[in-house]
Amino acid sequence: MKFLIIRFSSIGDIVLTTPVVRCLKTQLPLSEIHYLIKPKFKMVMEPNPYIDKIHVLQDDWKKMIEELREEKFDYIIDLHHNLRTLRVKKDLKVPSFSFNKLNVQKFIFTKLKWNVMPKHLHIIDRYMETVTSFGVENDGRGMDYFIPKEHEITEKDIPHSHHLGYIAIVIGASYFTKKLPVHKLQELCKAIDHPVILLGAKEEFNEGELIASVDPIKVYNACGKFSLHESADLVRKSKLVIAHDTGLMHIAAALKKPVIAIWGSTTPSFGMVPYYGENYLANHAQPYDDVQVHKLWCRPCTKFGRKRCPQGHFKCMKKISIEEIVRKVNKRLKPIPTFPVGRPPSHNT
Repeated sequence: MKFLIIRFSSIGDIVLTTPVVRCLKTQLPLSEIHYLIKPKFKMVMEPNPYIDKIHVLQDDWKKMIEELREEKFDYIIDLHHNLRTLRVKKDLKVPSFSFNKLNVQKFIFTKLKWNVMPKHLHIIDRYMETVTSFGVENDGRGMDYFIPKEHEITEKDIPHSHHLGYIAIVIGASYFTKKLPVHKLQELCKAIDHPVILLGAKEEFNEGELIASVDPIKVYNACGKFSLHESADLVRKSKLVIAHDTGLMHIAAALKKPVIAIWGSTTPSFGMVPYYGENYLANHAQPYDDVQVHKLWCRPCTKFGRKRCPQGHFKCMKKISIEEIVRKVNKRLKPIPTFPVGRPPSHNT
């Protein structure tokens, strides 16, 4: 069988599709897996060994469809489910399966503030529903993110002060209302008693400089200095990741790193919390913490994020407790006590 999986964007959403890709390929070993994606995000999936061929969304729609028709796909797995994917499915005329976006439930939640989202249902569970008719099941291994060898970071790439370990703080996000303000991130970096590496795109470099200025030795601004794969490797080599609702948060979970997830205008109830897979959760304590402002009448105001706060006060981020984040950081970095072999701890230990 030959499958075309469609997910155009963005980084985090694409990483969230990797369990479907892997489970299809491993549970249907004779299958051929193709993936349709936007050109700017192609590099996210290029190293994935479960994908046989990647196609990119083209400006020349007719040419793209002709190329896709030549592949003679048996099925389309639509994990984006928008007007453009509808057009692809209509033009290719092959059987397709699309995931449920729960748009009605999200509309009710964002507009009326009634949480009618299904509880404990992750978006990956909804993605996996698209392949159940093929007998494919979630293997419990979580998400994948593959870092090419040539993109791995060495000690010479980061300051000596960070060679013994660091916390990665992802300061960027796709929308303003998903990001802590600079002064809150400065406060956080001051309060953390540990080396910090700031991660983000080139657009966040100046913000990173302002944040790092609170302690240029302790805080290293890596925003815009590394590629996506290199940033992912910095995440992989970190002790802990603090991130907004953004792509590197999901990459951190794919790499099985502990995460402190900070939520502003969006909410964990949308089903996109860090995902580790049942196999990992069966042998590890809760690997992530959520930090958010509870009982704020205007949250969530959007399912994606906004360029500005529609109420003008931005309380969903400005009222985030830095003390709470630091407590969670210290708890996760606290050394696990060890005892001599064969000698149980005394009641005074």
